Amino acid sequence: MIEIPPTSRRAMRLASRLLTTIGGAALLAGCAVGPNFHRPPAPAVSGYTEAPLPARTVQAAGGAQHLVVGARIEGEWWNLFHSPQLDRLIATALTNNPSLLAAQNALLAARDTTRAEQGSFFPSLSGSFQSTRERSPFGLTGSTAASTGSSPFTLLNTSVSVSYAPDIFGGVRRQVEDLRAQAEDQRFALEATYLSLTANIVTAAVTDASLVEQIKATDQIIAAEEKVLRVLHAQVALGGIPAANELSQESQLAQTRATLPPLQSQLAQERNQLAAYEGVLPSQFHLANFNLADIALPHALPVSLPSELVRQRPDIREAAAVLHEDTALVGVATANMLPQITLSGSVGHEALTAASLFTPQTLLWSLASGITQPLFQGGTLLYKRRAALATMREAAANYQNTVVLAFQNVSDTLLALNYDASTLAADQTYEHSAKQALAVVEDQYRLGGAPYTSVLTAEQTYETAVIARIKASAQRYADTAALFQALGGGWWNRHDVAKDVQNCCGVLP
Repeated sequence: MIEIPPTSRRAMRLASRLLTTIGGAALLAGCAVGPNFHRPPAPAVSGYTEAPLPARTVQAAGGAQHLVVGARIEGEWWNLFHSPQLDRLIATALTNNPSLLAAQNALLAARDTTRAEQGSFFPSLSGSFQSTRERSPFGLTGSTAASTGSSPFTLLNTSVSVSYAPDIFGGVRRQVEDLRAQAEDQRFALEATYLSLTANIVTAAVTDASLVEQIKATDQIIAAEEKVLRVLHAQVALGGIPAANELSQESQLAQTRATLPPLQSQLAQERNQLAAYEGVLPSQFHLANFNLADIALPHALPVSLPSELVRQRPDIREAAAVLHEDTALVGVATANMLPQITLSGSVGHEALTAASLFTPQTLLWSLASGITQPLFQGGTLLYKRRAALATMREAAANYQNTVVLAFQNVSDTLLALNYDASTLAADQTYEHSAKQALAVVEDQYRLGGAPYTSVLTAEQTYETAVIARIKASAQRYADTAALFQALGGGWWNRHDVAKDVQNCCGVLP
């Protein structure tokens, strides 16, 4: 059993009393100054549109869609499109996308910064040991000089120091509160990045499929017009029709061909955009063509209650976190105008040899306290607090604007979905009628009952109808994805969020 020297035990008791004194000072801390943050209430509305929307859209290609108020939004909502190719794209992007990786690391940094600041709540304890080689001149008074004369000697010093600044007015607590709010800000900035990335990939995939089909339809139209041109060329050669008919068809064919390169260019750019989402270079990205027929249209669309939207939208939660930050900083600015108290103490030994280092004669200790009250700073602290108040009011206005824009976004998307179905149904009818009309006109022309100009007009009408139907169908898919994004994307139902909730509190719904 190791025996602790009496002098060491005495030093330990003295250090214990010092820690008790400093710890008791911590209990003197009162309530934190400055306003307490309260999340603004949700708007007192029951719907998103001026007039209630029908619960079911009209029947169109892909079926009718139903709006289910209060239904659960899936965390991985894109699975409702039942496209394995789309699922693989999103899975790869969630692993490799640089913007998402940057947002994840920004969140980790914000959380660790908060934990670092929380250390300010506790006393600071440090230990030291020093060995100094010295020589004192003749005539120096004191026990050390008397025992050493003018010969060189070694001075040993060991000590434990404690310092503490009681958070009397809560300035440190407000600073930690601000950092926690910054971590929450980063938390929902990450969710906003996640939601934007997944929604953009779905939209890009739908656009890709739409362009592929538009290019295919345009190629078919070009092939049909080339066939007609060959017939006209033969008829002109036989003198059966005027050359003007052939020239008109050539003009129509050239006009149709001119629509193809912009579509091909847009498709290439869309592929490059998908490559960027995936976190790879365009030359490294390879993707098989998407087809709208391979992407299922979700029929049951969840619509969150307005009171829930402010808890679900990442941008609203991010704006609320910024307001929380700025509210806490008002408290920090206020506390900086009030007295600051500091307590410190140390206990240790100083001797010439290691054997005598812990003897009673070598014991050293000190206790100190101080208070600092700003008296005149040229208005600096006053105007910093006024600036903090103005910044808080600015954040409150920005929060309100974010809420207004979010409700507008949901309203726009719901209205768009309702009209998308009607537009697609009309375009389907338009395409069907144009196809039948073209067939009739072509038969009449072959029998000599219609001029060729009627064939050209019917061809143009049908071409327009096909492209319009493809665009309308793609728009319906895109607006469906936009609805999930507008409602927040169901992040609170993801498994990784549930795990994060257990590991880091304070950023939960």
